[in-house]
Amino acid sequence: MEKELEENASLHRLCHGEKKIILIGTAHVSRSSAQLVEETILAENPDTVCVELCHTRLAAIKDADRWRNMDIVKVIKEKKALVLFMNLLLASFQKKIADRFGIKPGQEMLTAIETAEKIDAAIVPADRDIQVTLNRVWRGMGLWAKIKLFASIVFSFGSADDIQEADIEKMKQEDILQTLLADVKQAHPIIEQVLIDERDQYLAHKIGSATGSTIVAVVGAAHVPGIKTYLTEGPPKDLDQLNRIPPAGSLGKILKWLIPGLILVLFAAGFAMEGKNAGTDMIWIWVAANGIFAGLGAALALAHPYTILSSILAAPLTSLNPMIAAGWVAGLVEAFSRKPKVRDLEAIPQDIVSFKGFWRNNVTRILLVVIFTNLGSSIGTMTAVPLMLKLLG
Repeated sequence: MEKELEENASLHRLCHGEKKIILIGTAHVSRSSAQLVEETILAENPDTVCVELCHTRLAAIKDADRWRNMDIVKVIKEKKALVLFMNLLLASFQKKIADRFGIKPGQEMLTAIETAEKIDAAIVPADRDIQVTLNRVWRGMGLWAKIKLFASIVFSFGSADDIQEADIEKMKQEDILQTLLADVKQAHPIIEQVLIDERDQYLAHKIGSATGSTIVAVVGAAHVPGIKTYLTEGPPKDLDQLNRIPPAGSLGKILKWLIPGLILVLFAAGFAMEGKNAGTDMIWIWVAANGIFAGLGAALALAHPYTILSSILAAPLTSLNPMIAAGWVAGLVEAFSRKPKVRDLEAIPQDIVSFKGFWRNNVTRILLVVIFTNLGSSIGTMTAVPLMLKLLG
């Protein structure tokens, strides 16, 4: 077995000071990768096993009942509905592939953890928090790029059905997020930089600073070249910069207040320049466009009738308030109208495998309500403004 391990192309041995480090490049949905991880850890008997997981994902992967602890109302209030939805789409893509080939998502990481526990090796979650990574990507992109990013993740949802077992070996050459974002990463270098290069630096730092003389690190194969480069460059890098979430762009902050201000100016201009009737008509156009499209968005998410009504009533007002979004109001109403039960939380891993499941599950449907209502309200604003300007003309 030792000879086979020495010849395996997925194993990379290097020295870092007085430490011996064995990098295992894996595919996150590969049965052979999981087997290689177990054999290597048992053969090397390392002091420490590093895994390509952050603290949050390590806790989640070890806790099968983690969904029971989700507070969907807190998610909405903290404005994290879109981030959670994208995380679920990514998890769905990985789970569909894993289910197709009869393995668990992230089986090689589970195997690494279980095998490390058997030999009493320390376990180090060496990756950066997924929320930080996604936020750094999101903040580094413009509006159109964000739309393409979101669409790419959504439309890739069904592509897992076309993947054959032979394609799994190709996936060893890419991060799972790289595979999903293949259509947009070429046009937006920030994706490659944040998803791969920054995480290579982070992983190299954590692996290089792990305790023990022998360390086995289980990482996606796409990260192996970068980790090897950064491990040999010298002293560990400061992680503060890599963990910092860039502030929202000043343009976004300005527009958040400027657009509602301009709408109010339009109302005033309508009354002042065209009279009471024109000003009143402009208000009704605003109310109807925002309310109707927000209501349609909620209806597309199969929201409760109370939620649809609240979307229609809230959108014309929330569109003028930079601090509140119609989707947040609708999501909270949906959460209280159809309060998720324990079975909904437990069923999330199964339901996210299909489009139908996203609408069937009370938790994921709330996320759809938030997203679709906000989208409808935005369309309503873009529809109303030209019609209001026409009245002034």
